[in-house]
Amino acid sequence: MVDSADKLDALLTVCRLLAARGIAHAVIGGVAVGIRSGVPRATLDTDLAVDSSTDRDELTSCLIEAGFSLRGTFAHSINFRHPSGEPVQLVLDEAFDAMVERAEPVAVGADHVRVVIAEDLIAMKELAAADPARRPSKALRDRADVALLRGDVGDPDEGW
Repeated sequence: MVDSADKLDALLTVCRLLAARGIAHAVIGGVAVGIRSGVPRATLDTDLAVDSSTDRDELTSCLIEAGFSLRGTFAHSINFRHPSGEPVQLVLDEAFDAMVERAEPVAVGADHVRVVIAEDLIAMKELAAADPARRPSKALRDRADVALLRGDVGDPDEGW
């Protein structure tokens, strides 16, 4: 992986590619938490939900042609790496389809990207945190994300 992974370019590039092909999609995960809460959120990858009826081969070809490398194909996701090194996961699962439909465009720089609404993001994070098979550190992060999304945002001037 390249040390200068570019999360913003990866996000905007994927969103532009999907939109140009009319593929319904929405930003999910830590990037969506950061956008919706207004608080930057460290995350290892950029996650997007894609309409589950999307042709997986067409989707894979689209990203490979744009310079992404395929990292893995799974039952409900396809993992790529942006040319900068940023990991990108596209989730294709019927459970996300209604959330993709409800997603709203949000300004990111000069662009707009579709992001799941806060209520759907909270539901996703609560479900993930309740999964007994989930790694404890990830479940804690999910619960912290829910708190952020519900408005538990610190004052930058508050002390210890």
